[in-house]
Amino acid sequence: MGLFKFNNLPVNTLVGADWKTFGAVTKGQHIAKEKRANYWLTKCICRILSPFVALQERRYRKELANKPLENAPLFILGHWRSGTTFLHNIFAQDKHFGFTTTYQTVFPHYIMSLQGFFKPVMKLVMPSHRPTDNMELSPDLPQEEEFALSNMTACNYYNFWFFPERMQEWCDRFLTFKTITDEELREFKQTFEKLVKLSLWNTGGTQYLSKNPPHTGRIKAMTELFPRARYIYLMRNPYTVFESTRSFYINTIKPLQFHSISDEEMEQNILRNYMELYHAYKEQKQHLPEGALYEVRFEDIEKDALNITKDIYSKLGIPGWEEAKSAIESYIQSKKGYKKNKYQYAPRTIRLVNEHWGEALDDWGYERL
Repeated sequence: MGLFKFNNLPVNTLVGADWKTFGAVTKGQHIAKEKRANYWLTKCICRILSPFVALQERRYRKELANKPLENAPLFILGHWRSGTTFLHNIFAQDKHFGFTTTYQTVFPHYIMSLQGFFKPVMKLVMPSHRPTDNMELSPDLPQEEEFALSNMTACNYYNFWFFPERMQEWCDRFLTFKTITDEELREFKQTFEKLVKLSLWNTGGTQYLSKNPPHTGRIKAMTELFPRARYIYLMRNPYTVFESTRSFYINTIKPLQFHSISDEEMEQNILRNYMELYHAYKEQKQHLPEGALYEVRFEDIEKDALNITKDIYSKLGIPGWEEAKSAIESYIQSKKGYKKNKYQYAPRTIRLVNEHWGEALDDWGYERL
């Protein structure tokens, strides 16, 4: 158990941002009165640490910047709360994969330097489990890279974690890239490629394993950056996804906000941005070459995770199944007794999902309630 829970963290995750990114993300933003102490403590620590960013930059330029990637990444896609974390952890048992760690998401500029100091401190203070689903948290466990990107560039959808009133704007700009500028897109691509190289160096992998729901709306950009990449797309019952997403945003995101919006406004954002992401995926997956995409229901993975994982390796041409099979099987067996949150669908939930997400229900063959 860490010293702090999510609802009483003394600093924000922007504590690990470089000074330029911190300034770009927070410039001109409203800070709620009750969040000012958290904001100023985060800002002060970020400023104190910022000179040390140069240590990693020099080493990165010397050792990694011009080093080509051995293999194109494997991307795990799907809306938040669609089971992407479980699948991410399954594939992470294969040691040829490298990934972004939880430590790296908070301190992406202190991977090649100072990690020996910051990681034990992080392990001491961070919560040991996620509040929404009781999934284990640890500095070395795999984590979605959007959190790391939020500390490396202002061209990031997760800016809304800190300033939720601009959530829809950042959806169109940095989630689906509908309104992103050419300069912002170049910065995003450069930053992401850098993160991939740092992650592989940090974990010793030869192929990057990405689990990042925002990439679901960026397939075209990812294909431009990594033409030989492979993709897994998870579908999950939209009624469950809605209930789970709403719970996730209320329990996990609120403590990191510098100001707040009403639960009703957040709910409307969830409803809108789900379909924005869904439509972006449907449109952009056309850019993928044949054989580069595997679509699967999370409910099917729950029933037969081992054989579906094997099938993914085969269909996407991923090497190393025989070597990784034992570790993957052991991990899946260890989760057999894991108790997920159970959701009772209120009539209002059913109405909202049918009204706003009916297209996904019908396309994926989920029965309307």
